[in-house]
Amino acid sequence: MIVATLQPVHHLPTILLSLPMIAALTRTFSATSTQRLLCQTPYLIPFCLRHLATMSASSPMVTFNNGQQYPILGLGTWKSKPGEVCQAVKNAISCGYRHIDGALIYGNENEVGAAIKAKIEDGTVTRDDLFITSKCWNIYHSQHLVVPSLKESLTSLGLDYLDLYLIHWPMGYQEGGAKFPVDSNGKTQYSDVDYLDTWKGMEEAQKSGLTKSIGVSNFNKKQIERVLAEGTIKPVTNQIECHPYLNQRKMIDFCRSKGIYITAYSPLGSPDRPWAKPDDPLLMEDPKIVAIAEKYKKTPAQILIRYQIQRDVIVIPKSVTKSRIESNFQVFDFELSSEDMKIIDSFDCNGRVLHLTWSVTFNIVFFCYYSVLGALSASPGLAGSSRGEARPVLGSGASWAK
Repeated sequence: MIVATLQPVHHLPTILLSLPMIAALTRTFSATSTQRLLCQTPYLIPFCLRHLATMSASSPMVTFNNGQQYPILGLGTWKSKPGEVCQAVKNAISCGYRHIDGALIYGNENEVGAAIKAKIEDGTVTRDDLFITSKCWNIYHSQHLVVPSLKESLTSLGLDYLDLYLIHWPMGYQEGGAKFPVDSNGKTQYSDVDYLDTWKGMEEAQKSGLTKSIGVSNFNKKQIERVLAEGTIKPVTNQIECHPYLNQRKMIDFCRSKGIYITAYSPLGSPDRPWAKPDDPLLMEDPKIVAIAEKYKKTPAQILIRYQIQRDVIVIPKSVTKSRIESNFQVFDFELSSEDMKIIDSFDCNGRVLHLTWSVTFNIVFFCYYSVLGALSASPGLAGSSRGEARPVLGSGASWAK
């Protein structure tokens, strides 16, 4: 459409050469603003070409099972502290990110929303250019609570709709009180709400236009199969912990067979987890990862992000540091060899670093760490649920995303 409006014909060679520039302008501003600019001033094209090298790259898009496209690379906001996340999201959008992953329970959606508002107001993007994800927290699993929970996130974000809404965890917690309900002994209080009821609420949210797509997070194979069998809308993604120590090959293959994308959180191994021990292995400092990074003249983080992209896995690395946010996005100008992909695959040892438990003292989400070198034999015991499924006694998420 843009090429057709840039007449006369004798400008066609310049126009064709300028298509990458037009795409870059679209990312820097908005599609509408770019088209208006180029239609009114076509002779800007040769001038803008000279500046193409300074413009940011764009993230390739994946296509969900409902036809919606989504950027394969996004910015994660879990653990982003209040006072930091707003500027982080601004920096991310400025350098090309269009996919922002968040959740109500992260407690920072107000700042994420403020950043989005600022970047829309300064003309960097329009709302249509962005892809915003949030998640339904565990105390809102009853069907009638899902839409109000989503609306709470929309209010915080200052948005009219989400692009993607996920069930954060398959297990529900006692409703009607604290977001982290515990009994007098400090044990998590669960509800008996079936996540299939939650999924019905998710379907209502999509049908009402509050979100374009719906999906799940931290679900295992059995749980996804139940949703597929009983639901009327198929999840578009399952967001799970995924990195070389826990490469999730079986889950990726299963979900792919069902037309469901995997989204990888903690793709760098969550090196800033507050419960890490001094002698815990650091994925980004592993000599093999460092050697591969040196080979490609990239950072270890860029190698780990590129690893997921080449597996066709959506990846959402978190950072609040401007230089790292920018560096993490510079992963589309190289490709890992099949040999290097196999080396990174060989790290897999079922090394999960994030298990859901609760820190009552600080009233925040806390994840219990188990050694990434072991096979999780120290995982808490499991209790039965009303659906005959294993439920972690201490609230561990160990059984949910295998």
